[in-house]
Amino acid sequence: MSPSATESAREHRLLLVEDSETQALELRLQLEAQGFSVQRCATAEAALDLLNTDLPDLVVADHHLPGMNGDEFTRQMRLSLRTRALPVVMLTSARDGERHGFESGADAYVEKSADRDLLVLRIRALLRERKSGAAEGPSGAAFRRGRVLIVDGSATYRAFFTGLLSQEGHTVVAAADQAAALAALDEPGASFDCVTLDLVGSPYDGIALCTEIGARRLKQGEAGGAGFPLIGMAGAKPDKSLLVAAFAAGADDVVSKADGEVLAMRVRGLVRRRLLEEDNRRISGEFGDREREVERARAEAEAAAARAALADALQQANRDLEDANRKLTEAQAKLVQAAKMASLGELVAGIAHEINNPLAFILAHQGTVERILSELPPPDAPESSRALIKARDRVGSMRMGLTRIQELVLNLRKFSRLDEGERGLVNVPEAIETVLALIQHKLGTRIAVRRDFLGRAEIHCTPALLNQVVMNILGNAADAIPGDGTITIATASDEDTDTIRISDTGPGIPEELREKIFEPFFTTKPVGSGTGLGLAWRLPTASFRRIAAR
Repeated sequence: MSPSATESAREHRLLLVEDSETQALELRLQLEAQGFSVQRCATAEAALDLLNTDLPDLVVADHHLPGMNGDEFTRQMRLSLRTRALPVVMLTSARDGERHGFESGADAYVEKSADRDLLVLRIRALLRERKSGAAEGPSGAAFRRGRVLIVDGSATYRAFFTGLLSQEGHTVVAAADQAAALAALDEPGASFDCVTLDLVGSPYDGIALCTEIGARRLKQGEAGGAGFPLIGMAGAKPDKSLLVAAFAAGADDVVSKADGEVLAMRVRGLVRRRLLEEDNRRISGEFGDREREVERARAEAEAAAARAALADALQQANRDLEDANRKLTEAQAKLVQAAKMASLGELVAGIAHEINNPLAFILAHQGTVERILSELPPPDAPESSRALIKARDRVGSMRMGLTRIQELVLNLRKFSRLDEGERGLVNVPEAIETVLALIQHKLGTRIAVRRDFLGRAEIHCTPALLNQVVMNILGNAADAIPGDGTITIATASDEDTDTIRISDTGPGIPEELREKIFEPFFTTKPVGSGTGLGLAWRLPTASFRRIAAR
């Protein structure tokens, strides 16, 4: 035998049921030599008790055993869910042992005189089949032997029936009279699977005792216990009156006392049915418990899913509320800024109007003075000539300053354009020059402005917004250039789009800040040096990331 086969068998545990010490020792040594772990019991009763606490992988049982033989031992194993699927190998030397072995439920039959290698091969085949079999069902309860109460006034019959039923694998309790029988039934924790009662030939009244036992059985059933079958025993041919009285007293059957084999078969069938019903009730209870557990788990899962969905909905509602609040805040800020810009426009227009009136008056009189001075005859005195020339020069300087003021006022009026709040044709170079004139104090002489006006001169847009956009971008460019630099303003046009591009030689906007240039109130300037609303308000409002009009 190969080492791998031996190694695979080491994990299997066998139960050997053999009463012969010599044969048990021989079999044990041979099986352990093949790598099996072997535990031995001398009787079937001891093996059944062991199966309650320790379940092997396979049972090897001798057919001829003291007390309960191998057939009944196998039948008892098949009655319990715990041992029902346990493989059994039957050993026998009887001629018809194979038939009896298979009828009782054994899985394989091996003659004791056969080659031991055949026994090992059978064992390995059964273990292999069990390993590849279907998954186990509900866990089996502890193995329980049937309990039988024998009530008979004859010591001989009590001994005979006790030995006969013990060979069937039952636990037998014998009672000689009515008091002993009722005491056995009333013993705390006592539960019998079958009661046999001698109806005639005993010192007690069999029919009366049958009635009392039937009443106890009825009371036990009302208390929730399982009732037990009651078998009456009589002579070879009980008469009809006895049968009628026995069945009326509660007997389930009446058998001949002279035929012990019939009694044993009848008890065997009743006990087997009772044990199977008990297993069925237990299995139904286990499946019911499992179904309730499944339903409980399903309900808990559904409740958890509902809570998760509610939490998700609440989070989504909170997010929607936050978005709405943010949009409301932005709209409020835009409205405030719009009101400020409207007020500023009105203020600029008013100031320009108020300045323009006295400016026009001064310019008119300055022109008159300059004209009169030019018409005066030249004085003869040299001092008068110098004073007249100086007066003319000062009047000329006054004209230049007043003209500059007039141009600034005109540019302010053009910039505010309160009378042009709607869209219309705007001269782009003129609008840009107006803005450059207004921010000339920021540009000074350190920043040169390059103009590249290649696009259409006039475009259709909102004049005030265009002025604001260009002023904000040029103002930011002037602030960003640390020293001398250049700002380039270029316009371009194609069939559908007019574009204004403004670039400067400053450091540019860092990559991490480019996504924030349109956020309201975001600015990199110190406190008091900017509101952060120039690009955030005017550019998105006018759709002037690319300043375009169609």
